[in-house]
Amino acid sequence: MAQDSGRKLDGRVAVITGAGSGIGRASALRFAAEGAKIVVSDVNADGGNETVSMIGAAGGEATFVRADVSREDDVRAMIEATVAQYGRLDVLFNNAGIVDMSGPVGQTPFDTWNRVIAVNLTGVFLGCRYAIPEMLKTGGGSVISTASVAGLVGFPGLTAYCASKGGVVQLTKAVALEYATQGIRVNAICPGVIDTPMAGLAAMDEAGRAALAQIEPMGRVGQPEEVAALALFLASDDASFITGAIIPVDGGVVAR
Repeated sequence: MAQDSGRKLDGRVAVITGAGSGIGRASALRFAAEGAKIVVSDVNADGGNETVSMIGAAGGEATFVRADVSREDDVRAMIEATVAQYGRLDVLFNNAGIVDMSGPVGQTPFDTWNRVIAVNLTGVFLGCRYAIPEMLKTGGGSVISTASVAGLVGFPGLTAYCASKGGVVQLTKAVALEYATQGIRVNAICPGVIDTPMAGLAAMDEAGRAALAQIEPMGRVGQPEEVAALALFLASDDASFITGAIIPVDGGVVAR
């Protein structure tokens, strides 16, 4: 689709899950500023509607659709609502996720394992499952998923999370190959420690934040806007020859 006014996403429609805070909110704001109409999705209606209000205040267009990405009916309804509202779908950012630090695998409750896999991995599958057929109707699109450095290297005590994010990495590669000749680009972002509500940095004291920052070779945690910048690139025509890419935004963690 031709772009207008120099904005990278003019005329496009994007669904962003987990957009009630953190990386999802930063990405929704950035995409809207570049001309996209945004469907903000989250299980947290207050956060999601706040993101919509922020986009509107900045002159953008957005709507909120509540969805639990682990539920097939919710994801199907989210995509159907997007097409009903805006007539098309060009970008899906599978960003919703949860983390649980239950300790070693021998201490991880089965219910915890199932929930983390359901949200972080099955949610990405369901997003792709229902969004890609709509993208094909208009000639293609971009699917972006939030994986993690924990999908590339192991972290003790994060068994379910590491497994779920490693699954996102491999799912991304497989789906990218399935649709490479049909105008669908599929890529994943692997954040390191990012200053979001899920990371819990706000609840830490200064010493705890400093210790966490030392995980990153750059000596600081990342900001949601730094991840949103890469998501925008992958959503736009600037990434027209990129698919199946797994890109860390981690201050150098996986370079070790």
